[in-house]
Amino acid sequence: MNALFWLWVVRRGGAEWLEGTFCSGFLIHIFAPRWSAEGIKLFGWLMLVGNVILFLIGLFVPVARFYW
Repeated sequence: MNALFWLWVVRRGGAEWLEGTFCSGFLIHIFAPRWSAEGIKLFGWLMLVGNVILFLIGLFVPVARFYW
């Protein structure tokens, strides 16, 4: 679900929809209402890459799942 949310933000217009809204402060980051749509997309890409890395670590090293 987390990856689907970030893909919506990055690819499906979620960044434009969240740009400048109070809701983006809850869903993305506390400073997100100040960011432009491009800044939200960049943050989304970084979070998506981080999620993929953590997923792969958890997939291949099951003991690592308990550290987060």
